[in-house]
Amino acid sequence: MSYVKILVAVDLSGAAPARVRLAAGLTQRFEAILTGAAARKVPAPVLVSDIYDAQQQEERNREAVRAELERAREVFVRNAEGAFDTEWRGAYAGPVTHLVGLARAADLVVIGQETDEDDRDPLRVASGPVLMEAGRPVLVVPKQVDRLRASRIVVAWKDTVEARRAVSGALGFIRHADQVFVAVVGDSIRAEGAEEVAAHLARHGAAVTTHRLQDRKGAADEILDFARRQDADLLVLGAYGHSRLREWAFGGVTRDLIGRSPVCCLMSH
Repeated sequence: MSYVKILVAVDLSGAAPARVRLAAGLTQRFEAILTGAAARKVPAPVLVSDIYDAQQQEERNREAVRAELERAREVFVRNAEGAFDTEWRGAYAGPVTHLVGLARAADLVVIGQETDEDDRDPLRVASGPVLMEAGRPVLVVPKQVDRLRASRIVVAWKDTVEARRAVSGALGFIRHADQVFVAVVGDSIRAEGAEEVAAHLARHGAAVTTHRLQDRKGAADEILDFARRQDADLLVLGAYGHSRLREWAFGGVTRDLIGRSPVCCLMSH
């Protein structure tokens, strides 16, 4: 798989410039178009006295949102310099709805890792809904990471539909990596198919090895520790193999990695 169109979520957070620079760098590698996207719904008028007051509030609210979208566009233009090609798509809409809609014509979606700072950003895109609804591989970028070589890639394997789709969506990176590590956490049932997947990736030209990790302190921690030991800069894994409600209530690998992975995660649901 190659990427001819990369979609990046742009907001007003401190992490947005680095995220755009990373996405722009990927377009140079794959000769892809970079689409910057930002959106926000215009707030409805409140406590209006009459129709004229409602109209004035509507105009003020729309102008405020327009100014926010223009600031986001400036962030994109300033940091996408050097990209292979670019386009901008701003909208008066929900941020997730807008991004998911644009994903229909994209090969890779780039979003930011969620932080407490994002709760104050009116243009922020929540990662969970994007992973569930985009239908495309999603690259989650940690704050301040502005480059992705993807030279050493860890594939966190579990024989699920989500993991299979993630591996397929990551082939553009995997083919050109210096080393790929297919890692399985836990028992032999979880390891099912790992050797076959490694052989498949080898046929795509990857230098690949398989590894069995003991589950001593939880799958997410084992994967992150292994990635650190291998000096990896990209994790590939399926997203939300359990329901999002279950992960919200009890925790899960997807939720843990979205929140605290120090390296980029390429995920697919």
